[in-house]
Amino acid sequence: MSNIVKPPCDAGVIKAKRCSTSCSRITERWVLVATILGSSMAMIDGTVVNVALPVLQEALNANATQLQWVVESYALFLAALILVGGSLGDRFGRRLIYACGIALFALASGWCALSPDINQLIVARAFQGIGGALLVPGSLAILSASFGDYERGKAIGIWSGFTAITSALGPVLGGWLLENLSWRWIFFINVPLAIIILSVLFRYVPESRDREFTRLDHWGAMLITLGLGAAVFGLIESSILGLSHPLVISSIIIGLILLGAFVFVEANIYGPMMPLYLFKSRTFSGANLLTLLLYSALGGVLYFVPFNLIQVQGYSPTAAGAVFLPFILIMFFLSRWSGNLVNRYDAKLPLIVGPVIAAFGFILFALPGIGGSYWVTFFPAIVILGLGMSVSVAPLTTTVMGSVRKRKVGIASGVNNAVSRTAGLLAIAIFNIFVFNTFNYSLDRRLAKLNLSPQIQQALAKERINLAAAKVPENVSDGLKNAIEQAIALAYVDSFRLIMFIAAALALTSALVAFLMINQRQKPV
Repeated sequence: MSNIVKPPCDAGVIKAKRCSTSCSRITERWVLVATILGSSMAMIDGTVVNVALPVLQEALNANATQLQWVVESYALFLAALILVGGSLGDRFGRRLIYACGIALFALASGWCALSPDINQLIVARAFQGIGGALLVPGSLAILSASFGDYERGKAIGIWSGFTAITSALGPVLGGWLLENLSWRWIFFINVPLAIIILSVLFRYVPESRDREFTRLDHWGAMLITLGLGAAVFGLIESSILGLSHPLVISSIIIGLILLGAFVFVEANIYGPMMPLYLFKSRTFSGANLLTLLLYSALGGVLYFVPFNLIQVQGYSPTAAGAVFLPFILIMFFLSRWSGNLVNRYDAKLPLIVGPVIAAFGFILFALPGIGGSYWVTFFPAIVILGLGMSVSVAPLTTTVMGSVRKRKVGIASGVNNAVSRTAGLLAIAIFNIFVFNTFNYSLDRRLAKLNLSPQIQQALAKERINLAAAKVPENVSDGLKNAIEQAIALAYVDSFRLIMFIAAALALTSALVAFLMINQRQKPV
């Protein structure tokens, strides 16, 4: 999933653990610097890469499936290993594991920047994901361990505020770098930032660990990574090979078997990374199902919008990076108001109303065609979606934390955090199946009206894998070229609209889940 929206329960992870280091006021400030910069580095990378995808497609001559892997290779390892990353910090030292995450993320970023082709970029992004799985929980754990109960709330507020600002400015900066320098600079920029973080970390931040830590769930980590990887591989490759291809079917079946084995292992080992007994709580299960549905909708939308803006609407990378700025600002300024909704109405009502508002925002995304002012096409959709997510996120965090006993809040928050990241991973893979099929159907229908020669049709058939970036053969007249380009753009708009309607349906389903399953009066597990 894009990092424009922080996953739910970040605050829950921070609040869950007791302060284990006695820090002076000066040290606390440096702890905030180190954790804010580290979290911001991961968030900026996620948002900027989404904006960069259309540029990467042209610069590296990549097709749409390869671009999916640029996002999915990172998201796969981040989603699968983020719980393990937190456990490693508890066992070997939070500062040490956080530093390892920062260093690996920076090295992988340098590799990304120097990648000569799309395949190397995909592999480098996978290593970035592993670094992120150590970095993201490490920043939250260090923040939690360094502040006592009295100061922790203020620290969370400062951390949230600054990370929101970087989330807002990151895409704009990234778009400017893409437009004025090179796509490679969106990765190079992580290297000096990592050096600053590591300098602050080892000079000012004390080490901390969990003395009650027991074991690492190696089998769980391996099975969830391989299971998700196989399933996602099958789903992505189905865009080229078709859902009935033996490789696609076998990959999805193997993925499901491995995920089933993961569930079996988690139910039968001591100290699982994902304790299944938490799901005995109907409210906890409902909150996570709601998260899976709502964040799948959001993750899919945030992936496809930049392609529409840059390749179809003609936005510059800088303008495309700034498009979601109102969304982030709404989320930031309404966060405290959203938290108060729980005190006034209980969490269930906002978790019904918020996704319904978000669904309306997704529908508004489906209305624009080609052209028109941003303020009357995409801006209303972004504002409504921002309002819907603002109403939803804080009550969702409260529901997850309230559904389990106090000593289990940390792991419950971590599980929900991982679910939100897995949602984005699966959404992009599944949504692309609909995009490819709708795009091809719509393009066939539009091209049939142009009476193209067999040679032109054959040339266009090879370009379909590029979706909106499909290139028209050079040996056609200007009038016919414009007609074909218009057909390609409209075909992509048709597929984009379908995705928005699917996202709206997922959001409405998540509201139904809240209505049927959320009950904060239920006894915590």
